[in-house]
This record gives sequence, C-alpha cells and structure tokens, in this order.
Amino acid sequence: ETVCQVLDKHQRDPRKLIPVLQDVQKIYRYLPEEVLAFVATGLGLSPAKVYGVASFYANFALQPKGKYVVHVCDGTACHVKGAGDIRDGLYAALGLSDKKCTTEDMLFTVETVSCVGACGLAPVLTINEKIYGQVTCESAKALIDDIKAKEQQI
Repeated sequence: ETVCQVLDKHQRDPRKLIPVLQDVQKIYRYLPEEVLAFVATGLGLSPAKVYGVASFYANFALQPKGKYVVHVCDGTACHVKGAGDIRDGLYAALGLSDKKCTTEDMLFTVETVSCVGACGLAPVLTINEKIYGQVTCESAKALIDDIKAKEQQI
C-alpha cells in the first residue's frame, strides 16, 4: 500500500523512476527485489529496466542497510590522513569486513565512499548524512558507542 502511495504521488509516470526509487528507498532503507518488480509493473516498465537503473546509481542500495549508515570518506585528503585505519577500526568494533558491511542487529552499515566533499575537514565520515570532521579511530568508535548507548535507552 505504501509503495502504491509513492507511485500515485508521482502519477505513475515512468519518467519519474528515479524519484520513485528514492522515495521507496526512504521507506525500506534499500530496494527489495520484489518491490522493484512491483514498481516496474506500476510504472509500466520492464523489471530489467528498473533493476538496471537501481543497480547503476551508487545512491541506491540493493541490500538491506542498518539504521545508521556510516560513510567513511576515502578521497585523497582523507586517505592520506588515515581513512583506511578509521574504517578498519569501525569494522573491528562492529564485527564487520569488506564482505559484510551491516551488523546482524541492522543497527549499523559501514561503507567507504569516494569523496564527501569536505576535504578541509579530513579525515571525514558521515553518519546518516551528518558530517564529522578530523575524525580519529578513537573519536569514530566514540560516535558508535554514543549511538549504541542512545539506542539502548529507546
């Protein structure tokens, strides 16, 4: 029903596929395969076309993501200032790796991104779009610990 509301909001216009997918991803935090097929039918597009668009753009996720998505910038400035060590520290603290980027409890997803566009604050990470600059391994872990503590209170 919620996906139908998204389709209706965009007048079921196939030219609005990207905004439809953006709205659907806000609901699920990723694009489930069965929902992509439903969107294709609702817009009168082939499932291959919808999947092609969803898989082409890096902003779309085809796998479930955690409630908190941590992007570690690995642009040149951040890389030189230790972004890899920060990422590895977060992986270790959360039991993640390059192959497994979301925690079992679906609380955290850690991903590396090419550039956040805040080079003067390097190294940088974002948590759900909020930017944190001049991050260290210790301060990154402290951010995660703070979120965990807040989540336990909920």
